[in-house]
Amino acid sequence: MFETVFTPWLSLSGGVLIGLAATLLMLIFGRVMGATGILAGLLYPASRQDFAWRASLLAGMVTGPAIVWLLFGEMPAVQVPVSTGALVAGGLIVGVGVTFGAGCTSGHGVCGMARLSPRSIVATLIFMPVTFATVFVIRHVIGG
Repeated sequence: MFETVFTPWLSLSGGVLIGLAATLLMLIFGRVMGATGILAGLLYPASRQDFAWRASLLAGMVTGPAIVWLLFGEMPAVQVPVSTGALVAGGLIVGVGVTFGAGCTSGHGVCGMARLSPRSIVATLIFMPVTFATVFVIRHVIGG
């Protein structure tokens, strides 16, 4: 059984950094920080400038753990308490949800909610309870 560790200060710091990054991206480029939209736009950029900011943001997301390693001498601990098959299945389900929901949790839940977007509010009101139910079923009914 995987134990969830409650880390309020780390969680708060991460949330503040995500909020700051989303705010700066909106202020500087007028763009919403939805991770899947940023990745999709990187694959099919509208211009060189569009490619540049998307690539820079994704490079920052990928190199973040390396920076932690340089600062603290060790990589952040990552525990994945499910099988590779479950990860692949989950990724496919998320991909379908992102496609039909016209955005991801970061786009709707962080940026859309902050802008009081009705579409994002509805999306968040749907995906959060579904997430809670899924975790409950996986952990307590199926026993994963």
